Amino acid sequence: MKTTTYFLHTKSRPDRAVIRDEWIQRVVRHPVREERQGDGRIRRWARIPEMGDRALRVILLEDGETIHNAFFDRDFEE
Repeated sequence: MKTTTYFLHTKSRPDRAVIRDEWIQRVVRHPVREERQGDGRIRRWARIPEMGDRALRVILLEDGETIHNAFFDRDFEE
């Protein structure tokens, strides 16, 4: 899994440490929604049943494979 330095730094935060790499890969491979940001980055979301069906948002760089950020999105609506 390719990641940015920013991702590695934020993943160590207590609120993000619970997010498993396998969940991130699941979102990347099987999103329920995808949007492209103005800066070219890609947002993908998927529900994580293991976390009470919360929505995990993963931000990818323009290459579509480098993970820049991942967090549970309280405002996600399908």
